[in-house]
Amino acid sequence: MPCSAVTLSLATITSIIAVALLTIAFATDNWLYIDVKRANIQSYLTTHKDETTLLENLHSKYYYYTRTKGLFRVCYPKERPPTVKTYLSPVETHCNNINYYIPDENNETSGLTDDAWTKLHMGRSMIALFIISFLAVFSAFCTGVTGCWRRSPGNITATAILMLLACLLSAGAMGLWHGVEYYEKEKAVGEDYYQEWSPILQENTEIVYDWSFVLGWLGVFSSLAGSFLFLFSSCCLAGEKEREEMNNVLRDNSRINYDWSYMLAWVGVGWLLVAAMLFSGGAICLRGEREREENINMQYIMPVYPQKQQYAYAGYPVPAPGGYPGPYYTTSSGYGPYNY
Repeated sequence: MPCSAVTLSLATITSIIAVALLTIAFATDNWLYIDVKRANIQSYLTTHKDETTLLENLHSKYYYYTRTKGLFRVCYPKERPPTVKTYLSPVETHCNNINYYIPDENNETSGLTDDAWTKLHMGRSMIALFIISFLAVFSAFCTGVTGCWRRSPGNITATAILMLLACLLSAGAMGLWHGVEYYEKEKAVGEDYYQEWSPILQENTEIVYDWSFVLGWLGVFSSLAGSFLFLFSSCCLAGEKEREEMNNVLRDNSRINYDWSYMLAWVGVGWLLVAAMLFSGGAICLRGEREREENINMQYIMPVYPQKQQYAYAGYPVPAPGGYPGPYYTTSSGYGPYNY
């Protein structure tokens, strides 16, 4: 099997896997899992009755509840805060949207700090890069189908470049996501985020990367692998086309004719057919001659009829055989006194 067929198949499968992984990661809400140990905080409050603010926040602020965070939503797999308006996501989880302030109709971003603005711009750019990477993948699909149909190394090379572009764009989006995460954890960008939490909340909160984050990076590496496979298949296809062109030059400058041995073989076959027909005709003639000879000889054969006196009846003696009377011209004629 040509190497271009193998590498094109592998590149197509890898690219499909990459698109599926990136799409699932982009659409799901399990990039971060923020586990808040509310039982520990409640135990702390039982011994510190004067922490009224902490008690109030425990039952009103959403960041005191266990949640998962994606690119567009914050979801609550366990208890949900009563002060936050939520809705059911497609996977039947109560969620609320992340606000990127597009557009900012009520001028809510006017009081943001510089770090908050930086985080907001990185979040918006992250979404834009993911969308552009999907457009690059769609363009790669179009050029890839055309290249496979026409067996064009140029189109396959363009597909490899577009897949590499999609890989770089999605990797850039992942990098911006890490930047947003860093600002949310290490910079003072609002009371909702780690640096402005109370110490007891920081101690009883565990933040880990979830499966959507893993799928995102797997999609990036899969798109990179698909790009390299498309590039390699383009090189294979170019080599195969060069060999085909060399074969075409040899074919155009070669002439193949039937020679005399081929002619003798067909003449022999024809004479075998003639001989078979002659033998068949000879057999038919021989059968007809034998039938005519039998008809000629049939008139010389006299029938012999049996006589009754020659056979003995029951109870009568068998007569002794008599002598042959001889010809009619003898002295003792057996035919009576007839003169001839």
